[in-house]
Amino acid sequence: MSYKISDKDKKDWENFTSSKEKLPNKDFKNKKKLFFKSRTIDLHGYTLEQANSSIEDFIKKSYEDKITKLIIVTGKGLHSQNENDPYVSKDLSILKFSVPEFIKNNNDLMKIISDFGKADIEDGGEGAFYIYLKKNNTKEI
Repeated sequence: MSYKISDKDKKDWENFTSSKEKLPNKDFKNKKKLFFKSRTIDLHGYTLEQANSSIEDFIKKSYEDKITKLIIVTGKGLHSQNENDPYVSKDLSILKFSVPEFIKNNNDLMKIISDFGKADIEDGGEGAFYIYLKKNNTKEI
């Protein structure tokens, strides 16, 4: 491998560094911007049954309304009283774990969901998650 730089390359480099011309940022130009219509539900204080019923209705209604991103706030389970009951699972009784499990086991809901994701800190961080809904192509009458 030759480490010698040709005179032409040196001249091209000098022209480039002295030029005021800006190069386009390919990373910025090619970055596809995704825009989501979003909706949020906060399940703090809900029982497991209330949360599951509410989330099922919330997801179906959001899909009908052509919403594409849902923010589900469950909380972190820090104030849960379930550790006092020896017959209740400490993990699965906390909404943070049980709500996603309920959704994944519901075939009707999974037909309209394209993906799940971790929530950004501004949307609830560890105490929340995202649901991305499939595109609803039904025509409104």
